[in-house]
Amino acid sequence: MNAPTLTPSIAVAIGRQLRVYHAFVTTAPATDDAPSTLTLYRADLADVSGMAADPITVDASRARTPARLVLVEATELTWQRARCREAQHLFAPADPVLVGANTLQHWLWMRLRAPQPEHTDACAPQ
Repeated sequence: MNAPTLTPSIAVAIGRQLRVYHAFVTTAPATDDAPSTLTLYRADLADVSGMAADPITVDASRARTPARLVLVEATELTWQRARCREAQHLFAPADPVLVGANTLQHWLWMRLRAPQPEHTDACAPQ
């Protein structure tokens, strides 16, 4: 049996479907993400590491490594964790105080409102 995940989380309801997403800090590229994973914030590891629940040692050689704060859908969490472990990417729970429910909600709304480059051209009037 899996241990419960003690990460910040947010429930998202669309119509009759409810999905729970958990927040993690990762150095994995988006190409390694599970299908429902959302990137909320991206920066250097030196910046993003401060959002992790447990301290992450960031030496000079890793400070500029690209990192992200992501939301991983609960049913895809085991898959995402295994993929990161296999590729030796950092995958650490986010801090529930720094990245609490209100923060997740705010960042998720900002993400949903952001223009999507691959869609804006298709919708532009001609």
